[in-house]
Amino acid sequence: MDYGRADLADRLAAEYAAGTLRGAARRRFERLLPAHPVLREAALAWQERLIPLTAALTPVQPSGDVWRRISERISGKPVEATSPGAWGRLAFWRGLSAFASVAAIGLAVLLANPSSVPPPVVVVLEATATGPAGASAPAIVASISGDGASLVARPIVAVSVQADRSLELWAVPSSGAPRSLGLLPGGSGTVALRAKALAGADTLAVTLEPAGGSPTGKPTGPIVYAGKFSL
Repeated sequence: MDYGRADLADRLAAEYAAGTLRGAARRRFERLLPAHPVLREAALAWQERLIPLTAALTPVQPSGDVWRRISERISGKPVEATSPGAWGRLAFWRGLSAFASVAAIGLAVLLANPSSVPPPVVVVLEATATGPAGASAPAIVASISGDGASLVARPIVAVSVQADRSLELWAVPSSGAPRSLGLLPGGSGTVALRAKALAGADTLAVTLEPAGGSPTGKPTGPIVYAGKFSL
């Protein structure tokens, strides 16, 4: 099959993005991505077309029974029925949103880094009590590429900061000073990582700094998001 044909690549990418390409065909498509630029470009194009559509969807509260059956299918174990309200907790929806964001980020990293490298490391940066909306603010999900060359960060919900402030991302080692990785406008961004930028680090942190970032090269503002990771 000629995967260099634009029409074939577009059809396969559309089915993949819509979720109708399943089973062995879906796994084969993912294996083909690293070696076929036309397929990668088509998959990226369909991702860019479909992701904005999610913003127009009206949230629907499924019944507790629906989520109970989903949980049973995932875990393979019976789950005791609970009241519908229990499934509507903020923590559950944040977790579900984080899972969806991680999946999207993982696909983005795969498409942006087609060479054979280890899988990305996903880090969830939870809001701190000093964050934009306190501890109830949605998290930022970061994905470090398997080769350690880049990092993609996306917030569950766009983060608003004052015009005279910037969000700055830091790699925090177990000992020593934090290292700036760059700015995250609205909590989102793609960062090219310098050699050994993450060496010895076990935490990613986001601080609130003056516009343009820390004037000293060191964190000066409060930590608003933080998450542990291990490479």
